Amino acid sequence: MTSFSDQPPEEQIAQWRAYLRSRRVLHDSDIEELEGHLRDQLAALIGAGLAGDEAFLVAVKRMGSLDALSGEFARVHCERLWKQLLIAPEAEVPAKTGLREMLVVLSIAVAAALAVKIPALFGIRLNLDEEVPRFYLRNFTLFVFPLLTVYFLWKRGWNAKSGLWLALPFAVGAVFANVFPWNTAAGKAQELSDTELLTILHLPIALWLAVGFAYVGGRWFENGGRMNFVRFSGELAIYYVLIALGGGVLCGFTMMMFEAIGMNAGWFVGGWLMPCGAAGAVIIASWLVEAKQSVIENMAPVLTKIFTPLFTVLLLAFLATMAWTGSPINVNREVLIALDLLLVLVVGLVLYAISARDPKEPPDFFGRLQLLLVVSALAVDGVALAAIAARISEFGFTPNRVAALAENLILLVNLVWSAWLYARFLRGRGPFAALERWQVAYLPAYSIWAALVVILFPPLFGYR
Repeated sequence: MTSFSDQPPEEQIAQWRAYLRSRRVLHDSDIEELEGHLRDQLAALIGAGLAGDEAFLVAVKRMGSLDALSGEFARVHCERLWKQLLIAPEAEVPAKTGLREMLVVLSIAVAAALAVKIPALFGIRLNLDEEVPRFYLRNFTLFVFPLLTVYFLWKRGWNAKSGLWLALPFAVGAVFANVFPWNTAAGKAQELSDTELLTILHLPIALWLAVGFAYVGGRWFENGGRMNFVRFSGELAIYYVLIALGGGVLCGFTMMMFEAIGMNAGWFVGGWLMPCGAAGAVIIASWLVEAKQSVIENMAPVLTKIFTPLFTVLLLAFLATMAWTGSPINVNREVLIALDLLLVLVVGLVLYAISARDPKEPPDFFGRLQLLLVVSALAVDGVALAAIAARISEFGFTPNRVAALAENLILLVNLVWSAWLYARFLRGRGPFAALERWQVAYLPAYSIWAALVVILFPPLFGYR
């Protein structure tokens, strides 16, 4: 896509003119008069030796002193233009681009796809048409995340020695995912114990932090790297879902076409296409997110404006229905997992919305809607905590209840302080940047707790 600064002056003027007309404040005659002033400014600046994009930037900034809408246009559109003008092209565009990067990405994606089949050499076969072996459930993250980390180490220009320490968390994860004797504790060969399921759910969260360190080039506390990683994580999820949907269509057509000639392609689809494609798609989706970083438009603002009101309505309807019927939350394993996933999704949506917002923008209606979403999630979290605490006092501790209790407390701390900072911002008593700093500073808490669940819970609860 053509960037703003690459457009010729006539296209930039047309964009400025369309913006003023879209606000429906000025008459066409007023806009024509302002355009005449803008063109005079452009002619004088180009005559003084400025390039077209530089001249337009300066001219539209000057027009802001004559017309409030032009000033607003300048604030919205010219920040990136300044960045593109002031940063050297070689600093703005990564050196490792084009054919070379594509080959590297494809090689890593193929490696991730083939890594999924390595256990078959030792008799552990995977076919998604059948019951998935427990080994794969515990270790699928370890087939993909290390290779994704390798891609980011290469992309950020790390040498092998400086990035070697990032292999440690994956090695520790591999040990604790496989060292515990779950088979005997579960009772049946294919039955998942509670602690094994908790390991399956928490290991990706714990190891995602290591991927984040590679993504930011080791500069976790510098230059907004953590918030960039938040944006990357959200867009990666979106791209992965889109690829997965396309992959599902491909698998369906593959089965249908081979069935038309009397052959069952289930062994190929379930044993190769789906698992290998699922692993390789993580690498491809990550590359797609990286490749579109230079595009001004992104999905974050659109998606947050769509899903924030939807999830707010969902939580409010849930609370209202529970109050009306007097029905308590049924605290079993599936409900606890689903409720925690919902709250994590809401927190992620809030975090994604924060990453998409300009910290300098004043409070608006969407900010108040975000606060309502946080308060609604806070209320649901409080109800869940009360239900879990009551269940523990009545029936005692289990791995699921303890994990759910701690995770809801972690979410409670985040939601309470986020609501406080949001309220201060909306009342004009605090900067939006404080909310952003709190969210990114709190990110390691999730990974640290997930690591504790993986390492400590199995022996503490007897692997049951």
